[in-house]
Amino acid sequence: MIRRGQLKLIALLTGALVFTTLAGGVAAAGGRPARLGSALASAGVGGHPTGAPPQQQPASTVEWFKLTPETAKQWTLAPDPADKLRFTITSNAQDLQGGTQKRVLALFTKSSAGYNTALSTMLDVFVEKRQSVTITGVNFENKPEQGRKVLEAAVAEKYDLIISLGSDCTAFLWEHFRNGAIPVVSVNAKDPVLLGHMKDYQNGSGTNFAFTSLDVPIDLQMTYLKQLKKDLKNVAVMYADSNESARKTQVRPLKAVAEQYGITVHDVVVKNDKQAKQELAEKVPQVVAEMLRTDPDGANSVFWITGSTEVYREIETIVANSGKIPVLSAVPDVVQEGNNSAVLSVGVSFESNAHLAALYAFEIMTGKAKAGELKVGVVTPPDIAINFRKARQVGLKIPFNFFESASFIYDYEGKAVRKNGQTVLGR
Repeated sequence: MIRRGQLKLIALLTGALVFTTLAGGVAAAGGRPARLGSALASAGVGGHPTGAPPQQQPASTVEWFKLTPETAKQWTLAPDPADKLRFTITSNAQDLQGGTQKRVLALFTKSSAGYNTALSTMLDVFVEKRQSVTITGVNFENKPEQGRKVLEAAVAEKYDLIISLGSDCTAFLWEHFRNGAIPVVSVNAKDPVLLGHMKDYQNGSGTNFAFTSLDVPIDLQMTYLKQLKKDLKNVAVMYADSNESARKTQVRPLKAVAEQYGITVHDVVVKNDKQAKQELAEKVPQVVAEMLRTDPDGANSVFWITGSTEVYREIETIVANSGKIPVLSAVPDVVQEGNNSAVLSVGVSFESNAHLAALYAFEIMTGKAKAGELKVGVVTPPDIAINFRKARQVGLKIPFNFFESASFIYDYEGKAVRKNGQTVLGR
């Protein structure tokens, strides 16, 4: 059975694909570099200086990454005993036949629950496609020198594909590995056109990169916002100052379009990522007071959480301090079961974006497409997620067409009744 989400993703891959050749690469200084694990170890990255091996980890998790429970039934994650920032994922299936097994490097700059979902989703798609892969995961902690060493090793070892997780990782690869010897597919990264990586949505990159976008165009976002609150006066936009991609692809475009509608934008900015919880607990009530000055009952004001991980992971603190003003999110995954949830999201879920990225990866690995000829992967229509428990608490009326189109719905008890466009059994 094809899910609703799959239908809209599959549609993006139809049509003729023109092939180009990949060129270039990262030169291996001084001959053939060591394998990925050794390259990191030689740089002093993530190793164990005392020589003591790490404690035994479950087969589906390391300290900074874990597979989702369902994915872990079909794949085994093996931590690197010499390097806490590296792991390997192999299939448990004995009959997985997808031609020659492909070697894939999954590159990270940090730990994120979104990345757990993204890579797990891609693995699920590879199973569906019967594509045999071995994944090597490396977290280079956004340190350029370490990242370059990993890339040198990957080129020397002739990896078939690189999966770039997140906007920071993708920006690093775009700067240091454009036209490299290995094709790259971005996942959970923000809009590459707004970030300046791509000139438009109609053409491929002409390089070794195939991009996907985690963003919904801001004009479309505003259309949904105005349907929700036709007399919208205030939007409190929430982001981390350190998150350049969120500022470029979400905050700036929102401010530009809000000005056209006469909507006041209030900034809720986390200045110190390590103090996000404390900053939000102080700043959210302050902005509530500001919005109530021009909108006394808060009926025409909203909070809007961007794709800043540093902010949306503190959703409990945000909703605890936002009073009766609805908390919306650009990230559907922030709408979840229970009370610690945004009310509504119109965006692209980590799963939908990763599903599309996996289809791109499959096309590339099987030789059906070249990375540089694939257009920016945009999920459309966007995913809508609704938590009716939160909507009732803040008195927010949800338009019926939102309900009809929603991929994720949580009922008045905060329990899931629809996921990925399908009814949850037993609800």
